[in-house]
Amino acid sequence: MEHHLTDCFCAEELSSTVTALQQQRPESVIYQTSLMSALLSGVYEGSTTIGDLLKKGDFGLGTFNHLDGELIAFDREVYQLRADGSANEARHDQKTPFAVMTFFRPQYRHPFSQSASREEVHQVINQQVKSDNQFCALRLEGHFSQVDTRTVPCQHRPYKPMMQAVEQQPTFHFNQRNGVLIGFRTPQYMQGINVAGYHEHFITEDRQGGGHVLDYQLHQGILTFGEISKLVIDLPEDADFLQANLNPDDLDDAIRSVES
Repeated sequence: MEHHLTDCFCAEELSSTVTALQQQRPESVIYQTSLMSALLSGVYEGSTTIGDLLKKGDFGLGTFNHLDGELIAFDREVYQLRADGSANEARHDQKTPFAVMTFFRPQYRHPFSQSASREEVHQVINQQVKSDNQFCALRLEGHFSQVDTRTVPCQHRPYKPMMQAVEQQPTFHFNQRNGVLIGFRTPQYMQGINVAGYHEHFITEDRQGGGHVLDYQLHQGILTFGEISKLVIDLPEDADFLQANLNPDDLDDAIRSVES
């Protein structure tokens, strides 16, 4: 009973902390459930629901339990992009082992009237948000000449490490499509806790396909983005997480391998 009460207290305390920070500056808080290093180690089941995530933010990305597809959230809508190429609105009772959410309140807007590569889009953000020590949330909406994505297939116990799970991931190529791309730029010191650098997901305008972004070429569109300087992390307490190796020797290489 004491453990149950402690769990409730911690959950209430976390929720009140996030709420208090959001009231001070709504756009300044990132909420994260679990760690990227846990996902790498095969911790593919979490207890956080999509409904829980939407209490912490209206914008974000992640995955679903069993690595069953990519998660993309914006405008308080959450979609599941699966390895069979399908895209569906996620149910509030579905669960995630890893997700990053925020209430998206961008401070900057940059229209692109001409074609721009992924690197050129990132340069616009880097020139405005010069310090690598801050998080940045971004949204790019418009017409894309090309978007290359991947989606990890659903996994089953006994779980393989993520580096092995992604070996069979399908890739998708979207040409001349309207859509929404959202993501985060994460500081290098966060590697392992999150994904350092740019991490982006895409969904088509008709909400019928998308995935984890490998590369893209924008034809024209609008980029909005903003800095974030506060982070709240909810760590799991289940056996899979507690027994996982969260600091492997090849952590940086492994994350770059599965995310690139």
